[in-house]
Amino acid sequence: MLVYIIRRIMQAAFVIVVMSVLVYVGIFLVGSPVDILINPEMSEAEMEAVTKALGLDRPIWEQYFIFVGNALQGDMGKSFVFGQSAIKLIVERIPATMELAIISIIISLVIGIPLGMYAGLRPDSVGGRSIMAGSILGFSLPNFWVGLMLIMFFAVMVGWLPAAGRGPTVDVLGIDVSFLSLEGLKHLILPAITLALSKTALVVRLARAGVREVLPMDYIKFARAKGLPRRRVVSVHVLKNIMIPIVTVTGLELGSVVAFAVVTETVFAWPGMGKLLIDSIGNLDRPVVVAYLMQIVFLLVVLNLIVDVLYSILDPRVRLQEQKA
Repeated sequence: MLVYIIRRIMQAAFVIVVMSVLVYVGIFLVGSPVDILINPEMSEAEMEAVTKALGLDRPIWEQYFIFVGNALQGDMGKSFVFGQSAIKLIVERIPATMELAIISIIISLVIGIPLGMYAGLRPDSVGGRSIMAGSILGFSLPNFWVGLMLIMFFAVMVGWLPAAGRGPTVDVLGIDVSFLSLEGLKHLILPAITLALSKTALVVRLARAGVREVLPMDYIKFARAKGLPRRRVVSVHVLKNIMIPIVTVTGLELGSVVAFAVVTETVFAWPGMGKLLIDSIGNLDRPVVVAYLMQIVFLLVVLNLIVDVLYSILDPRVRLQEQKA
């Protein structure tokens, strides 16, 4: 078991190193931020001074190793635009992004599990077929289009909900949250629904597939043979067993929701990490972009590592397969 965990940690570290090289080189090739940050009327000597002050006059390999050395000490550079630590800028916006991501995941579970179970229990009914057709639509519609349509209807046409911004926040243990105030909750509804749409479709399909797989099992037949009510069989025996893959996939999807909330945050002017990323890309603010991407890579790698380790603990066959491989 210990060997398996160490091997997984080494693989995760290797992935992070490779991704750091790809991210840094990719951002380097986009262009020079000096062209955006300086005044066009500056002299060539002044431009060279600015380039040197930002550390952009050195070869890319030297810049990369300086970045790695600072990153190992918790410093990912200072923003060219804001003049602040890139990590500090991102940390200030993490609560907004995490709030949006967690609420959207909760919405997808609350809506997706009942719909998926209904579709699994009654696969040939009109309702079951409609739910599965709707899940395909949920996968197909792009987030930015859904967000714009929601804004047009709920904010512009009927005026029930605000179109943009986060609204007032409430301080909870030093973390600002918006869902505890009525006005903040109104601002949260539309972006959370937009972000939850595709995840709801995924949960619906997972729940339906789980129900169809569990229903023929012997323990379900035994429960029915004992005369247990259908509601108890479904709510206890079926639901409990289909939740394992749903929770696992949802945990991994949380990382992707955080990573890909960029479009939704931009459409709704939500002041999270995604909005900061878009602004930083526009200004070629390399330290912020690299710090953001590396944090997302680290988050996804850690989530996958945790899932792998938990699977190896719960199912010894995973460890055996790894040893054979």
